[in-house]
Amino acid sequence: MQADAMSDRAAWRRELYRIIFQHDTRGGKLFDVALIVSIVASVIAVMLDTVESIHATSGDLLYAAEWGFTVLFTAEYVLRLLCARNAGRYARSFFGIVDLLAILPTYVSVLIPGSQYLLVIRILRVLRVYRVLKLVKYVGEADTLMTAMRESRRKITVFLLAVLVLAVILGSVMYIIEGEQSGFTSIPRSVYWTIVTLTTVGYGDISPQTNLGQTVAAVIMMLGYSIIAVPTGIVTIELSRARERRPPPRRCPDCGEVGHDPDAVHCKFCGERLERGAGGYASSGASRPI
Repeated sequence: MQADAMSDRAAWRRELYRIIFQHDTRGGKLFDVALIVSIVASVIAVMLDTVESIHATSGDLLYAAEWGFTVLFTAEYVLRLLCARNAGRYARSFFGIVDLLAILPTYVSVLIPGSQYLLVIRILRVLRVYRVLKLVKYVGEADTLMTAMRESRRKITVFLLAVLVLAVILGSVMYIIEGEQSGFTSIPRSVYWTIVTLTTVGYGDISPQTNLGQTVAAVIMMLGYSIIAVPTGIVTIELSRARERRPPPRRCPDCGEVGHDPDAVHCKFCGERLERGAGGYASSGASRPI
């Protein structure tokens, strides 16, 4: 009897795992689509609650909807932990952390009013749409972009530190030239103005009044345009290198679909055997299977 109970429990967990974590089954697709619709609806409800006129007329309804969605997502998170093959690994994964952060703000709002508006982080969960709709090409491009960002982080860090040093120096110069009468009341405030000018944002809350100050400001503006191009060039170069290093897509020799896992032996769309040939993946029997 005990063995039968354990077997039934294992079967229940497998079925639940198939629905929640796998996206190629009918049940898994329906679950993910319903989940994405719920996520979007919950984010819209949180956003509408910040509109004063809507909050005045439908605040209670939106509050109840917020708690309803939170209870729903809490139950889903618990079920993911129960049926995951490695609960700890899931909890520490990107989506596991996002799933947790998607429910915490509502509970925290009981102690800290207003924190429930952080629930908009739920929109990150919509990233699962790439798997649901099998947009493998987009996932691959996202991986390439992330690789390029990681490879260029040291160069960009050095560049940002150099810009910060430059902003401190130029801000100090503007403080000496303009002084408090022009709104440059301190070096930190002058550095703030320099950063706003370098980035070409130009709020206009502070502006130089002297001829010399305006000349320096013009130089800073021109310098800002040249500075903007530097990180773009760094990331572009690393992006090109990442594309060159990326292996060619695994294409099924029968149906032509791509996006197979690196260790896949058969096509997940038609079941054809995937084998590696000299010029890519082919179905030749002389090729060595993956």
